[in-house]
Amino acid sequence: MSVVKNIPEVSTFTFLRQAISILNNPLPFHHKNFERYGDTFKLNVGPKNYAIFSRDAELAEYVLQKNWKNYKKSPIQTKDLAKYLGQGLLTAEGDHWRTQRKLIQPAFHKKHIEHLLTVIKQTIVDELTAIEPNKDIDVLPMFSNLAFKVVVKALFSNAASDSEIKLLQDVTEENQEMLVKELRQPYLSWYFKHFGIIEKHLSRSKASRDVLQTIIDKRRNSSVEYNDLLDMLLQTRYDDGSQMSDEQLIDEILVLFVAGHETTANALSFAVQLLAQHPNWQTKVVEQYQQVLEQHDADLMSAIAMSAYAKQVVEETLRLYPPAYFIDRVNIEDDSFKTYQFKKESSILLSIIEIHKHKDLWENPEEFNPNRFSPEKAKSYSSQYFPFGAGPRKCIGNNFAMYEMIIAISEVLLRFEILSTKDTIEINPLITLKPKNAIVRLQPRA
Repeated sequence: MSVVKNIPEVSTFTFLRQAISILNNPLPFHHKNFERYGDTFKLNVGPKNYAIFSRDAELAEYVLQKNWKNYKKSPIQTKDLAKYLGQGLLTAEGDHWRTQRKLIQPAFHKKHIEHLLTVIKQTIVDELTAIEPNKDIDVLPMFSNLAFKVVVKALFSNAASDSEIKLLQDVTEENQEMLVKELRQPYLSWYFKHFGIIEKHLSRSKASRDVLQTIIDKRRNSSVEYNDLLDMLLQTRYDDGSQMSDEQLIDEILVLFVAGHETTANALSFAVQLLAQHPNWQTKVVEQYQQVLEQHDADLMSAIAMSAYAKQVVEETLRLYPPAYFIDRVNIEDDSFKTYQFKKESSILLSIIEIHKHKDLWENPEEFNPNRFSPEKAKSYSSQYFPFGAGPRKCIGNNFAMYEMIIAISEVLLRFEILSTKDTIEINPLITLKPKNAIVRLQPRA
């Protein structure tokens, strides 16, 4: 029997002393503690208030997959995020989550997504056509618009106007920024509440919900079948034959907006910067894509499957800059793992970005090397690679996101050479890992 060990602790004083730098970017603070204390440590943030941080890939696999039933999402998602998004798949727990997952899962089956690929590609092409070449451009806003419109078109076809899309996008981004302030500045909660700041954001959320309700009402009264995600969700039925309420449907759509556009935009922005620094991979991707188009242009699913280099670039980008860079869980009952004991209701934060760059798991972990994910190597990383989570709560839209990113990267490189404008890639860790100053130059391809 293994000896139980105490988890190394970081004091409240150490935490408070570096509170300002943690507010701006907590990752260096966490990395320093991992290097000093090992792959798992406890951070005391106040009296009887602590969180366990870990970059142990085996623990991540245990919590997310092998013993997932003993772990639930933290109040950060089930309460803080839920007040803006409602009780969709991302924020729901227990039987409610299980029921919704079972209901919605078929809409994201590969065969259903295949019907949406033409819409996805055309939306991407339309956005890329509007780019002004030969100028330094911050690609994050560009990809944010692109990814949001892809989600909207896949969900609603042409049911949302440009002004409605703009409102939905603005509210989604405003609420995330507000939530970050709430989580990183809990000592200002009285200010956010009593000065009406949270109320203002909730009012904006209500406006976006009203837009979605109007779109749903129009679709219910329409005799036209669009075969988009909204049609699929409206046609789904629970085991008793009943359909999803409009309120629940709106909750699920809001989750799709957040999870479906922002993480994709972030990943594409990082990928473009990495490709700017590695022009040899631009050549590999575009030459392969041109060959694929000659054979499979009409069959988008086959074209995606054959675009191996683009897929490898996306996967390596998600390793270096995982949008969901932390995954949080709370254990329902006491648990143990290796030599550690976790008391009931312990907050456990799994550092995906640290796992993805762990020197014991990856050769030259800071290096951009898409060859890691060549077909013959990719499966060997399954237990240490979590860009979409793992286990039953793995992101339901992972295939949708991968197809979209492969098409987007391929179509960008078909039109442009990506030129680097700086030596470093800057990050902005918010709810998701966002790039900062993601500036490159897009030069028309000869």
